[in-house]
Amino acid sequence: MKIFIDTANLEMIKEINSWGILDGVTTNPSLIAKEGTDVATRVKEIASIVDGPISAEAMSTDWEGMVKEGRELAKIHKNINVKLPMCVESLKATKVLSSEGIDVNMTLIFSPHQALLAAKAGAKYVSPFIGRLDDIGSYGTDLLGQICGIFENYGFDTEVIAASIRSPVHVLDAALAGCDIATIPYNILSMMVSHPKTDEGIAKFVADFEKSKKK
Repeated sequence: MKIFIDTANLEMIKEINSWGILDGVTTNPSLIAKEGTDVATRVKEIASIVDGPISAEAMSTDWEGMVKEGRELAKIHKNINVKLPMCVESLKATKVLSSEGIDVNMTLIFSPHQALLAAKAGAKYVSPFIGRLDDIGSYGTDLLGQICGIFENYGFDTEVIAASIRSPVHVLDAALAGCDIATIPYNILSMMVSHPKTDEGIAKFVADFEKSKKK
């Protein structure tokens, strides 16, 4: 499973990239605004750090606007994919953009039916938001298995990005479901590294080593 980081913070991206495990980055307008910069500038900066897919969101609400904006975003860097929110207009735009070789990440997916339609329209990625489903009392990770099963049944090339991840358990569920990618916040990635038994074991090894030096 590929690991993306869900942020527009350069220091976080640099840190996770230094671990040797980072395959790509997802952003959105809120994350970029938080950094006090604009989309084009930040995406270029991210591309200089990570050689992998970078999602940048189009904000138009009609398909013509989405296509125009998507083309402009794709010009920023070869690794850009255009994020579009799932709707009829996005399906129309995806058909056009994908026919021009521009990758689309269909986001805000909350049902297997939406994912199926996005794949049929030519989306390179679909992003089911599992945490937000958990928030309303559904089992978000059930959706991952449904989408992966449908895509396997019919041989879609569309990749599944597990998104809206709220805990390391979500990452585990995404991996077990067979997702191609999980896009993970910085704090969750940090939590995935740690385990109390690992910390305990390191402390014991260090203590024993120090004792052996005194003999």
